[in-house]
Amino acid sequence: MISYLEFEKPVAELDGRIAELRAASEGDDVDISSELERLEQKSAELLAATYSSLTPWQKTQVARHPARPHFRDYVAMAFDEFIPLGGDRLFGDDLAIMGGLASLGGRKVMLIGHEKGNDTQSRLQHNFGMGKPEGYRKAVRLMELADRFNLPVVTLVDTSGAFPGVEAEERGQAEAIARSTEACLALEVPMVAAIVGEGGSGGAVALASAERVLMLEHAVYSVISPEGCASILWRTAEKAPLAAEAMKMTAQDLAELGVIDRIVTEPVGGAHRDPKTAAEALGAAIGEELDALVGQPGEQLRRQREERFLAIGNAAAATISQR
Repeated sequence: MISYLEFEKPVAELDGRIAELRAASEGDDVDISSELERLEQKSAELLAATYSSLTPWQKTQVARHPARPHFRDYVAMAFDEFIPLGGDRLFGDDLAIMGGLASLGGRKVMLIGHEKGNDTQSRLQHNFGMGKPEGYRKAVRLMELADRFNLPVVTLVDTSGAFPGVEAEERGQAEAIARSTEACLALEVPMVAAIVGEGGSGGAVALASAERVLMLEHAVYSVISPEGCASILWRTAEKAPLAAEAMKMTAQDLAELGVIDRIVTEPVGGAHRDPKTAAEALGAAIGEELDALVGQPGEQLRRQREERFLAIGNAAAATISQR
């Protein structure tokens, strides 16, 4: 069963008519194959047209779709030989951030990412992908392990932001996020980050400070959610669509601004409609980026990361000064 988003109502209505026609024709001798084919073609064209002109707010909805593939789905469909590694060796194991050894196209990598869960029980178990301090400290431990054994690091980012609860603050949330960001920047092995759903605030940057940053076509990446931005600027979350437009949070906007390096095309209708194809495309893109990075000296990789983030900061400062 496909869960349709609000802006997909015309497609949902057409697919509903197709389903009704199929059900009504069961056991009937009347041939309706040509009519079904016509309607299915119309539905496919309508879906393609809808997704070719999504607004930033609509892309945000797609990035949050409950059926969108998450970390464990990509592990199963794009990577091989995954060996999970858990715990920060300080407090506990945070299941919102998962990681371990994996193989991509025959190359061993350290794979780390956010996991949101796909039903009520698993979403609670993984805290909706909102990492706690122990999750980011686990990420630091795995990155340092990768550095020690000369393994490339691959991260899959999908979080609305780090967990804002009191217990997380008590355990040093801000410091843990800063340390994770620092660990990314200090790596002397190749690092490729991919924003696969939501890339929210410092909780995303802590796993995305790489020399190559990819985004899926309908993912979003921003310092705050559109609702949060709207609540601050207009005192109402109802202005979220306007905020999403102003924040330049889509893959297309961020590629133009130089914040990301590459957009990975999704299947028509979003990754949730064909997770396997989306995972294969992402795996191939990450593999190509690693091919270009492997073999470069560690100091050169570190310098690339430093230069890319300094350039982003300089561009932001220039934009602010123009205003």
